[in-house]
Amino acid sequence: MENRSWIRPAACANANACPEVAVTPDAVYVRSSLLPDAIAQLTPAEWRDLVAAIRDGEFDA
Repeated sequence: MENRSWIRPAACANANACPEVAVTPDAVYVRSSLLPDAIAQLTPAEWRDLVAAIRDGEFDA
């Protein structure tokens, strides 16, 4: 696997269960710090749609 620079939200700086994201020109990779080998690959358009849905509360219970 290629070496990626993973980033996580500032609110998760010292936590163990955080989302992590790596951005490349062609894809956005998402994983959990708990399962770092389980990586989802999204296109930039899919990533924008996901972030918009989260901001709009589509996943709120």
